[in-house]
Amino acid sequence: MRRDIAFLMPAFLIRGVLIPALLILLPAMAAAQDTSVEAGFQRFYNLEYDEALAIFHANAAKNPNSPEALNHIAQTILYREMFRTGTLETQMVTGNNPFLRRAEMKISAADEKEFLDSLSRAISLSEARLQQNPDDVNALYAQGVSYGLRSNYHFLVHKAWIDALRDATSARKAHNRVTELDPSQIDARLMQGVYDYVIGSLSPLWRTLGFLAGYVGDRNRGIDTLRTVAEKGKANRIDAAVILCAILRREHRPQETVPYILDLIEKYPRNYLLQLELVQMYGEFGQKDKALDVISRVDQLKKARANGYDRVPEETILYTRGNLLFWYNDLDRALADISAVTKKANTIDLNTGVYAWLRLGQIYDLKGNRKEAVRAYNQTMVFAPGSDAANEAQNYALNRYKRQTDRSQ
Repeated sequence: MRRDIAFLMPAFLIRGVLIPALLILLPAMAAAQDTSVEAGFQRFYNLEYDEALAIFHANAAKNPNSPEALNHIAQTILYREMFRTGTLETQMVTGNNPFLRRAEMKISAADEKEFLDSLSRAISLSEARLQQNPDDVNALYAQGVSYGLRSNYHFLVHKAWIDALRDATSARKAHNRVTELDPSQIDARLMQGVYDYVIGSLSPLWRTLGFLAGYVGDRNRGIDTLRTVAEKGKANRIDAAVILCAILRREHRPQETVPYILDLIEKYPRNYLLQLELVQMYGEFGQKDKALDVISRVDQLKKARANGYDRVPEETILYTRGNLLFWYNDLDRALADISAVTKKANTIDLNTGVYAWLRLGQIYDLKGNRKEAVRAYNQTMVFAPGSDAANEAQNYALNRYKRQTDRSQ
């Protein structure tokens, strides 16, 4: 990696650009060659991480020299922690607000050790194969996955920007080499698509600085590449579809997103986050009733304790509905839902909690109750000081919130 690009990393992150990039450099990547691995990823994409991890542990025990098997373990450990802290929702990684986390995002010592040991072993195994054959496509592929996962670890757990960028760059280089050696390896283009989109999304100034440092991207080309992987890839078709959903939402193109989400829901019916994302998409292009129908369906599935939906926090359902009603100016019903969330704000993930307090203040402002609005804004600032939500709240505590038309948050 050229060291002169390193100083750009904090600026990218401040603008929320590299956040989605790093979070989506976590694909399963390696093709599931046997049924046990396929079963593991069925569990994985249905948010059943403990079950997936058990399957991947068994697979690694049977294949001790497989870097792919170790990558599966590391990926599942990290995603399990992200799920626990509420960071898998695309609103958090692709909206207008930077990534928020509590101290609890820190992985336990045991999980951290297994994660790092698995990746260290995977990288060593890949390097050993590459010493025998520098053009070993499978080894390069696995190596890129390992570096991509470790990049996310550096960013999510320790906020080590430079280490994160260094590993992300190594991952991209490895997968570029894969496609140079074998252009038919569509799956390896996933990394290239993400890279193109992220660099191409920078402001003109930062894009120019990146170009001078050797980093060139094209956001439309990135989206086109991801579409290709989603339609023609093998191992990474699902990952590409998920990433496209995140990116198209960030681009405010909900109508293009819905078909991908519906297809993913059909494939992974126990993944309730997909249903909540569908709510956001319907809401963004004016289909309030459809959005409310999806929320109602999720609520009914939870009450029936349907497989997977018994895990949906009630506050998540309330916030999703209250947020939708807020944007459609249905303030009385929104107030009831959001107030219920704030009563349990300390028991839910940081993103939901802080925005519940902010929404509560905005609702009170729109209803003309300035005293309660200011109280809610103060709670927002206490709940997550320094966050974008807290900064907004500080402004609204001084200047009453006025209705906006953007439903993207």
